[in-house]
Amino acid sequence: MTTPAKIKLTLSAQAERYARRDAPVEVRRLAAKGALPLPPVELATVLFALTHDPDGEVKTRARESLETLPDAVCDAVLTGEAHPAVLGYLAHAFKDHGARLEKIALNPAADDRTFVFLAGLPHKRVVEIVANNQTRLLRCSEIAEALGENPAAGRSTIDRVLSFLGFEKPVAEVYEDESEATVPPPSELTDEAAAAALRAFLGDDASAFAASLIEEHEGDLDPEDQGNLFALVQKMTIMQKIKLARMGNKEARGLLVRDRNKLVSTAAIRSPKITENEVESLAKARNVSDEVLRIIAMNREWTRNYTVKLGLATNPKCPLPMAIKFLNFFHERELRQIMKSKDVPSAVSSHARRLLAKKGKI
Repeated sequence: MTTPAKIKLTLSAQAERYARRDAPVEVRRLAAKGALPLPPVELATVLFALTHDPDGEVKTRARESLETLPDAVCDAVLTGEAHPAVLGYLAHAFKDHGARLEKIALNPAADDRTFVFLAGLPHKRVVEIVANNQTRLLRCSEIAEALGENPAAGRSTIDRVLSFLGFEKPVAEVYEDESEATVPPPSELTDEAAAAALRAFLGDDASAFAASLIEEHEGDLDPEDQGNLFALVQKMTIMQKIKLARMGNKEARGLLVRDRNKLVSTAAIRSPKITENEVESLAKARNVSDEVLRIIAMNREWTRNYTVKLGLATNPKCPLPMAIKFLNFFHERELRQIMKSKDVPSAVSSHARRLLAKKGKI
């Protein structure tokens, strides 16, 4: 078991006297009530220090005071140069308070661990702010992992992150609701270090990339797993998976399109190397996410293919409105099969029956 790293807090001499472990317990208990003549950030820092006090009463009082700071004081802390540990504590304490979490997400003093936590919360606006921080996304792949697994990360957020990483939404891919496609422009790609990291991330030498991955993970794999793509993929970071989705072969895409992380599966289905035969197979697949099927269904080029439309319409995981829409393009034989099928949702089979009845075929 690893020992947690010690947190070094910087306090003025006046503030330190309230938080010192050798201060009289009565002084520490009084300070834990929060009525101290200190600026907001220092007050919060003292209270945070006291939440780690060996005296149980001090800890309890300090926690209550820190989590119930007046709005004006709390806002000054969340937007000020507070210690990253203080902001991390408050992010967890205010996990249900979206407005306060937004302030933390906009505060450059917050550390990457706090951003990983924020990226997984069910607050859409907070998630959008995190997704816009491109420098952090490049620096900490766990943020992208949390975003990709968060149900609150909508289609526009996933698109924005992938666009930053070089995966533009195909022109042929259209949204049913165009408002979903309208997102703010990415921000924070202003320093040269981030731009250089992005260029390195998007290198085009696929063979060198694959070789470097094998070399990087060789010591982690069992001998029988050497060269096993599945075993290799399990060891990859989210950023490595996204890059492999863009540059890899059919076998790699077949694994990555089924990844539970939306960033990875979306990158795989949008790979510039994906073929029409792959799309036909995926349209029928029951072991891909509904979001992958939605992306296929929204691509005008792919859905010109009769087999793709049929695969989507008969796939129970395809979003219902899209599956029903494709029924209008089918011949009588396919409509009859769908009408009798027990493998499609009842709404789809019922609509197939209505179409046949309208044509006077039943």
